[in-house]
Amino acid sequence: MEKDNVPFIVFESATARLERTIKRLWILCIIVFLAFVVSNGLWIYYESQWEVVETTEQTIDQDVSTRNGSVVMTGIGDINGSSTSDSNNEDN
Repeated sequence: MEKDNVPFIVFESATARLERTIKRLWILCIIVFLAFVVSNGLWIYYESQWEVVETTEQTIDQDVSTRNGSVVMTGIGDINGSSTSDSNNEDN
């Protein structure tokens, strides 16, 4: 079977069609990359609006001759909070 030659005008039209397709793919790649950059920038902006606050709770069991109870302390450091105390003091 012998290969047939393709006319030059058919070759040019196919080449032009592929060049347009390649150009459209490059434009699509640029749009996708810009959308990626914008979405990550907006996500970083959204996350930077919130402040991370860590709260710690410490339970201390004390057994002293005058008092017997447990204390829960909140507000260690610069964080302000409330504390609770359970004591069996007969002086009150």
